Amino acid sequence: MRMSPVLLLALTACGVQESAGSSETAAAVEDDGRIECRIGGAAQFERFCTVERDGADLTVRKPDGGFRRLRIVGDGRGVEAADGAEGAVVTLLSDRRIEVAIGGDAFRLPATVQSR
Repeated sequence: MRMSPVLLLALTACGVQESAGSSETAAAVEDDGRIECRIGGAAQFERFCTVERDGADLTVRKPDGGFRRLRIVGDGRGVEAADGAEGAVVTLLSDRRIEVAIGGDAFRLPATVQSR
């Protein structure tokens, strides 16, 4: 039987803020709770976006006040676009993260790959 990888977002390990009154996760990859992102036509990633989680829904906030909504899915893709006309393209990175590209933006989120 062939095993296929399953992406699980390890958002509790990166300082993601839970909404609805929950406290920020103490165990953070980076103490500032930010993720790397590349906005618009930027040439490189910078660590200035934040992520809020409400159940399976994520809101990635950009420094200009804009945001992207994503939904965690259990079918091995990791996340999908939660609204809007643009789909999310998810790429597995070698350092336990995924890169989510949507529109002209890209976000790097922590993830765990497991075999089914």
